Amino acid sequence: MRADWVDKHPKAAKALLAAVMEVQMWCDRPENKEEMFQILSKREWIGISSDVIRDRLIGKFDYGNGRVVENSPHMIKFWQENASYPYKSHDLWFFIEDMRWGNRSLDFETKPLINAVNREDLWRETAKYIGQESAIPASTSRGIEKFFNGLEFDPENPQAYLNAPKIQQRF
Repeated sequence: MRADWVDKHPKAAKALLAAVMEVQMWCDRPENKEEMFQILSKREWIGISSDVIRDRLIGKFDYGNGRVVENSPHMIKFWQENASYPYKSHDLWFFIEDMRWGNRSLDFETKPLINAVNREDLWRETAKYIGQESAIPASTSRGIEKFFNGLEFDPENPQAYLNAPKIQQRF
């Protein structure tokens, strides 16, 4: 939502956010998965067979080489494990990625923009409003992120990630 709209309509903004949060919780409940697959498969949403999306949403991954993983902890999550929380460290990672790949100046000041745009305060207020205070994380940082390629992003030391080796194209 645009900041000017949120400022003008704070109750409506909180109500919309509360509705989204409640839907996220609903989507994570195992007993709602089948209905969610049916809804998402409709033409006005994703418009593909529910069988195609079902596996990814329940944690079944077929890697195409004979390896099939079921009940993967990497299934799509909507609410669990703070999936929807707007971590400022995640915002920082996106900016650092932009810098790393030359899409943003290395002297770009990230914190002022993150603090202006990231409204984790609204998320926290709304979580309390809908009785989900226990879902509020203790920190606005996800901590050190470890990626599949071995790289780590430490929001306390983004320069180390900037200095990490980049993938190179070979022709």
